[in-house]
Amino acid sequence: MELTPSSRQYSHAQELINNLPYTAMIVLGAAVLVLSIPAALWRSVAAAVYLIYGVAGIFWIIVFLCPFCRYYDTRSCPCGYGQIAGRLRRKLKIENLKSQIPEDCFDKKFKKHIPVIVPLWFIPILVGVTAEVLAFSISLLILLIVFAVDAFVLLPLLSTKHSCKECPQRDSCPWMKGLSRAGPRDFHRAASQRAGV
Repeated sequence: MELTPSSRQYSHAQELINNLPYTAMIVLGAAVLVLSIPAALWRSVAAAVYLIYGVAGIFWIIVFLCPFCRYYDTRSCPCGYGQIAGRLRRKLKIENLKSQIPEDCFDKKFKKHIPVIVPLWFIPILVGVTAEVLAFSISLLILLIVFAVDAFVLLPLLSTKHSCKECPQRDSCPWMKGLSRAGPRDFHRAASQRAGV
């Protein structure tokens, strides 16, 4: 599926809205770590490292995946990463491929680079559940539930029903293969399998 001039263009406000579930997940994940770790120094360090990891994960995708996408350097990328990628890295030519079209290896690059950010979904759950077992806290339990709803329901639901639905790469995307039949609740099961988690 080729990108056409009629492809939807996103405003900066729309891009911001489309990034809210991921941003919320990172902030909530850091908050879970703060409530889970008793030592003040370590909770601050853990939350800061998690936040940095969340931001670094975005740039990892922008630098290593976006140049292979049909939305590269366009306003048609729902999250705005494509435009940022256009400023940070030139569109890549693929060596040893007959087509020499970067988009043709998008699925391979996706499988290779998405596992880098998958732990962001699981670190707060593992740390938070461990803390709950050691010393129950209603505030931490509520925060864990809110995190889980955002990370495992809202984010994949919005992705599969909005961003992924409109993406010209969806036919070759490893996430959308099978998810079109399975539905968003299987989003992270597929993520874990592909990441080896």
